[in-house]
Amino acid sequence: MLNRQSVMESSRASEKKKLKRKEILEKKKAADQLLKVASAQIDHLTSFPSFCYFNKNGLCLRLESGRGDKLSNCTKQQIQKLLKANMMGPYGSEWAVEEKVKRREMVAPEARYIFVYWNANEMMDNAFTPLLGFLHFRFTLEEEIPVLYLYELQLDSSVQGKGLGKFLMQLVELIAQENRMGAVVLTVQKSNSLAMKFYISKLRYVESSISPSRVDPLVGVEKNYEILCKTFDHEAKAILEVYSVQYRTARRVGFMAAFSDLKFED
Repeated sequence: MLNRQSVMESSRASEKKKLKRKEILEKKKAADQLLKVASAQIDHLTSFPSFCYFNKNGLCLRLESGRGDKLSNCTKQQIQKLLKANMMGPYGSEWAVEEKVKRREMVAPEARYIFVYWNANEMMDNAFTPLLGFLHFRFTLEEEIPVLYLYELQLDSSVQGKGLGKFLMQLVELIAQENRMGAVVLTVQKSNSLAMKFYISKLRYVESSISPSRVDPLVGVEKNYEILCKTFDHEAKAILEVYSVQYRTARRVGFMAAFSDLKFED
């Protein structure tokens, strides 16, 4: 009798694990498909025609889409120039190393861009059109949640403080939501107090549960950055805003347990 009961309990446990495994695989497959579809879109501006131009506070600007593996040499140089002008200060002595990292990130095939230029109608024919700003973002997973990760928001000093940054962030959030991402996630240098204030006070971003200072306060003190996010659904909010590192660890353990009895064959 005991053996029979034990077999039945083992069978139920095995069935439960199979169902959990199936649920995890289906969820991962769905998330991967979302990322694939979002990344395959050629021009994310086409869905938002009202965001193709910015005419406000004396600025007449146009926006264009781009991708990392299609950048011209001129555009690469302008991106590097703008990054150096804006980020050498916040990074300080770490800039030499970080600049090399950003150059590699800049041309990655998965990198997506929104570029900001003066409106061509406002420029003389054949005149050089300087890059006034850009967004660099990617579609990726954070804690198994599909997100739009904003790598860069950079603006030339001549167009700062005129509402353009907020305008571009509204566009980023719309792109994320249209592609069914759970959140927008971004990294900010602690020393960049203006950026911190912009994201947290003006745009209502919050420090993410995956930010170093929340994962481990002792380690966080040593890190020079924080990870912020704005979530768009309950699951993303629970994972990326609310829950602690203990909860995320438990989720990973549960994931591994669901696959612990799998046998892989060559």
